[in-house]
Amino acid sequence: MNQPGDWAMNDDGSAPFSDVEESVAAHLPVTGIRGKLTQNAPLAKLVWFKSGGAADWLFEPADSGDLRNFLEQLDGQLPVMALGLGSNLIIRDGGVPGVVVRLGKAFAKVADLGDHVLECGGGASGILVSSTARDAGIAGLEFLRGIPGTVGGFVRMNGGAYGREVSDVLIDCDVVMPDGNCITLPAIDLRYSYRHSVLPEGAVVISARFQGVAGDPVAIGAEMDRIAQAREDSQPLRSKTGGSTFKNPEGGKAWQLVDAAGCRGLKLGGAQVSEKHTNFLINTGDATSADIEGLGELVRDKVRAHSGVALEWEIKRVGRP
Repeated sequence: MNQPGDWAMNDDGSAPFSDVEESVAAHLPVTGIRGKLTQNAPLAKLVWFKSGGAADWLFEPADSGDLRNFLEQLDGQLPVMALGLGSNLIIRDGGVPGVVVRLGKAFAKVADLGDHVLECGGGASGILVSSTARDAGIAGLEFLRGIPGTVGGFVRMNGGAYGREVSDVLIDCDVVMPDGNCITLPAIDLRYSYRHSVLPEGAVVISARFQGVAGDPVAIGAEMDRIAQAREDSQPLRSKTGGSTFKNPEGGKAWQLVDAAGCRGLKLGGAQVSEKHTNFLINTGDATSADIEGLGELVRDKVRAHSGVALEWEIKRVGRP
C-alpha cells in the first residue's frame, strides 16, 4: 500500500499508476456497498485550506461493516487515505490518487463506558469528545478541545495540545486494515512518538477508547473554556488555515524560529505566513495548494539558513502536484 504524500511522480507530475491500477481507478470492482461512492470528488471544500484537487474516488461508508466490505473487495489495488475534518492537511492541486475514505455520522458517536472511559467513533471531533467527558465528570481529556480534528486523525498522528497528547490517554483503538480485516490495537502497539505512530497507511481508525479520571464538570468546563480562549487569542482561527505547520524541534518552538528568520507575514501567491502566529500558513483568498506548500518550503529554507534547524512538516501533504 502506497503512503499518501510520498508517491513517486512521473516527469509531468502525474501519479505513476500501472495500467491495472488505472483500470481499477476508472471502474472500481466493488459491489454491495451501502455508503456513498463518488468519482472525481472535489476535496477543497472538505479541508480547512479550501484548496486542492479532487479524489479519484471518495467513499463515505454507511457503517464499519460497509467499510470492511469495501476494503476487502478493493484488496489493496489502490492507495487508501482516511479524511477527517481536513485541518492539518494540504490536498495538492492534482488531486488524490486512489480512494479517500470519509467517516460520517455513523462514526461520530461518543459513549461513556464507566470507570472514566470514553468510547469514541473515528469521526468524532475533539470538541465532542471533551464535551462528553465534561458532562460525564471525566477529567484529563480537556486538551482534546484544542485539537481541530477527529479521533481517527489524532489517534494516528498522536495529536496533542496544551501539554498533553493522545498517547497519554489512549487505551486501544479499532482499526480496519487495508485488506478489510478489523483489529483492536492497544496503545503500546502504535509505538507513539511526537506526532507519529506506526499505524499502516491505508488503515482506518474507526473507534478508540480513552482513559480519564474523576473530575468536577464545572472545573473541567472551565479548563476547556481556557483552552478555547487561548486558541482564539493566539491562532488565526478565522482564516483558511491548516493548523500548526511545522513540528516543534527538540528543545525549541517552530514559531520562534520562523519569526527569527524574518518570515512573519511572508507571502507566496495567495498564501501567507500568519501575522498572528508564525507557525500557521493561511490562504488569503485564492491560494493554490502549490502556493501554500511552496511557501512552507520557502520558510523551511529561510529557517535553515538563519538558524541551521531543518524544520519538519507537521501538516500532511498528499496527492499529485
